[in-house]
Amino acid sequence: MNRLKDKVALITGGGMGIGREAAILFAEEGARVVVADIDPRAASETVDRVASAGGAAHAVVGDVAIEADVERMIAEGVGRFGALHVLYNNAGVLWKDRDRSVLETDERWWDRVIAINLKSVFWVTKHGIPHLRRAGGGSIVIMGSVSALVGFTRAQDAYTAAKGGLISLTKSLAVQFAGEGIRCNVIHPGIVDTPLQAPYLTEELRREFRTGIPLGRIARPREIAYAALFLASDESSFVTGAELVVDGGFTAG
Repeated sequence: MNRLKDKVALITGGGMGIGREAAILFAEEGARVVVADIDPRAASETVDRVASAGGAAHAVVGDVAIEADVERMIAEGVGRFGALHVLYNNAGVLWKDRDRSVLETDERWWDRVIAINLKSVFWVTKHGIPHLRRAGGGSIVIMGSVSALVGFTRAQDAYTAAKGGLISLTKSLAVQFAGEGIRCNVIHPGIVDTPLQAPYLTEELRREFRTGIPLGRIARPREIAYAALFLASDESSFVTGAELVVDGGFTAG
């Protein structure tokens, strides 16, 4: 229960889904957690759940797509806990009704999806890495997607482009900062049963995934959080620039 003892972790999109599970799990493993979310109620609820489990967390509220908000949230978290060791870039959007094929997607939705899913990681690392340097090193965990690895007939081209960009950013950061003890890795989840996915997970689609995924089911949020925990912890001390696929065997088929 001490895999993140004495660590401070920032988790973006920590108000629900995988981010909330990661916040609770990281705290169970000894971390103090900065829960960043655009929804103050959701962030506060995550903090309350961490506290009820005996952990320490602090909510910071803002839009990860806006540099000034990210800079402020990181400063607030460091001000509360005194340091920063883990940047878990979990925040993202999945708007299947607005983000579709290149032939169908409006510019405003392209810009917003790219801003939240890709630009946000740029801002978090820009303002978070100086604190990791001061801590003597740390871990950056980025949330990618199997959408960056394979094509789908149900196109989400802004989302796919953003997640593909995160692979290149991961490798660049890994190489740039390895000499300072800062690691950077990306997780590629398959379909996960989260509030973000829930509006689209019809029973017909769930049946498709049960037959199309070798393990025969959709992932649970904590299963992705465990992958993030491994990459955040010193257990992955020789892992950087890596892509960890957590998809039930989907891309292996």
